[in-house]
Amino acid sequence: MLVSLPLLSCTPTLGEKIPSAGQHPVPVIPKPLSTNRIIVAAEQAPHYLPLLQNKRVGLVVNQTSMVGNKHLVDVLIANNINVQAIFAPEHGFRGLHDAGEKFNSSIDKKTGLPLVSIYGKNRKPSADIMAKLDVIIFDIQDVGVRFYTYISSMHYMMEASADAGVTFIVFDRPNPNGGFVDGPILEPEFTSFVGLHEIPLLHGMTVAELALMFTGEKWLEIEKPLKLTVISMKNYQRTLFYSLPVKPSPNLPNDTAISLYPSLGFFEATPISIGRGTSFPFQVIGHDKISLGEFAFMPVSTPGAAFKPKLMNENLLGQDLRNSKVRGLDLHFIINWHNAFIAQNEVFFTRASFMDKLSGTDKLRKAIIAGKSAQQIKLSWQQNLIKFKTRRKPYLLY
Repeated sequence: MLVSLPLLSCTPTLGEKIPSAGQHPVPVIPKPLSTNRIIVAAEQAPHYLPLLQNKRVGLVVNQTSMVGNKHLVDVLIANNINVQAIFAPEHGFRGLHDAGEKFNSSIDKKTGLPLVSIYGKNRKPSADIMAKLDVIIFDIQDVGVRFYTYISSMHYMMEASADAGVTFIVFDRPNPNGGFVDGPILEPEFTSFVGLHEIPLLHGMTVAELALMFTGEKWLEIEKPLKLTVISMKNYQRTLFYSLPVKPSPNLPNDTAISLYPSLGFFEATPISIGRGTSFPFQVIGHDKISLGEFAFMPVSTPGAAFKPKLMNENLLGQDLRNSKVRGLDLHFIINWHNAFIAQNEVFFTRASFMDKLSGTDKLRKAIIAGKSAQQIKLSWQQNLIKFKTRRKPYLLY
């Protein structure tokens, strides 16, 4: 159930329906259609500054939370908004922490604001911290893949906001993989921080649309209703290619890595390197003993991106994908390398349980082991994807 805030004027375009979830509509800031560039929510200050006047504000932000060439934190402070705290997800507020690296709460040296870690053991702020806030803004660039953990952090912050009676506002940004809906839908028994929701690996939704769905489908474990507002983008179409102006995390440095991420992420559960510790992470595949290519590279310790990467200081051979045109989910990579390992009697899924968490099911791993083709595997989840598209439809903003 949602509690409605005062609804700002919103004119639907292109047959768009303004979504509602629960029994009350969620306020949605307008996004008139034009031929201009995409205007993200954070660039629409006249629409959100009135919502923040005389409020104590917390921010879930990182290095991607830019308003042109200024950070959202600086924009709000310059407009005399009472920012009380910054909540930092995986990789930290400045995006300088390695994947999986835990970091403690601290003080931001530039602004003097409290930096509260919401990655690791403390995925929700304490009740004491939440009691000091009236509003929380979530403004982080996602990449549209279920196991990318920013949407899990959003989930937990939504729960914390509901329990504390704090308004939660989502500033929307494009999904660079927004044109794809593919992969297995998460099965509840494989729920983890890299997969909390019954959505496919590539869900094709923006963070604001996901927030609407989390609430409308009652996926949040809350006792009180959440006061949710989403601020949509102008001129966004999910099928258009979008190049991110800021890398969303240390190991997704460019558009190629972001496009390959859903396909290469599975290799994290294997002995194979996908380039962590190089200048081209998620753009190569290689190993020191078994190879499917002749491209040579060596992972090295890279503080802030890969302090101790897989196969560190080893000479690896494999595939160079830096000029790849692959988009969406390509299973041939994981299948071909699995088959090469099996042919050499080597164990491929060395972290089978993690593979299942990344996949949201054990069916993908078992299908690969059974020798199923990429086409056969993809056909196996088509009916569920059709059902998901119907389920998500009420929450789509674009």
